[in-house]
Amino acid sequence: MDRLVASGGDIWGTEDQGPLLSVRGVTKRYGARIGCADVSFDLWPGEVMGIVGESGSGKSTLLACLSGQMAPDAGAVIYRGTDTVTMDEPARRHLARTEWAFVHQNPRDGLRMSVSAGGNVGERLMATGARHYGRIRATASDWLGRVEIDPARIDDRPRQFSGGMQQRLQIARNLVSGPRLAFMDEPTGGLDVSVQARLLDLLRGLVRDMGLSAVLVTHDLAVVRLLADRLMVMKDGRVIEQGLTDQVLDDPQHGYTQLLVSSVLQV
Repeated sequence: MDRLVASGGDIWGTEDQGPLLSVRGVTKRYGARIGCADVSFDLWPGEVMGIVGESGSGKSTLLACLSGQMAPDAGAVIYRGTDTVTMDEPARRHLARTEWAFVHQNPRDGLRMSVSAGGNVGERLMATGARHYGRIRATASDWLGRVEIDPARIDDRPRQFSGGMQQRLQIARNLVSGPRLAFMDEPTGGLDVSVQARLLDLLRGLVRDMGLSAVLVTHDLAVVRLLADRLMVMKDGRVIEQGLTDQVLDDPQHGYTQLLVSSVLQV
């Protein structure tokens, strides 16, 4: 049977106990330089973990290791009891197409620009087993509406859309299949302030309605305050402070975090 997600909600139920994702000692080096070092945390179902730090802090390297785009030199990334680091490549690709999603900062990296808006969304559905054309198109149309794109533009190519619309289309493409876990790399980066605000409202609603877990990398502390339940601060590849988002931002303990919050450092 085709598995289509048109109306939102947590399709996975509550059968799982314990963390959705357990990260243990993840380390990545580039020669003598440390990308990230000995990072460990648990991510629970329905939780959003924010990761912040200045350029070169290791947050993007960590995200690449967690999402399977890069193999760490040491450590484990345990998703629902299975270490994804030791998975074979076909299994990892299947996981990325079904239970995981990745939202790129540049939507062109996450879209097929030569394929229609509806086709972009439909491809994700087909990757999870959908085959009925009419149902795929109806679901794609529904999701375009959910991300504030006129469904009448279902046959338009992404290159005909503004940057903000392209990002919303990328989000629809990623979330239409109802993934358990999303990795987000600066999802509001490079957008005008007014466009960012609309996109943040959209993401917050989708995360809430779908019960989605997420790991969010951003340089914008306002973004993590709005979206993240917990926050990790990275410097020189290491986590130097973590805790509940409001707690870390309102009462930072580490000097570096204090500088970030006071905007002395440009991140």
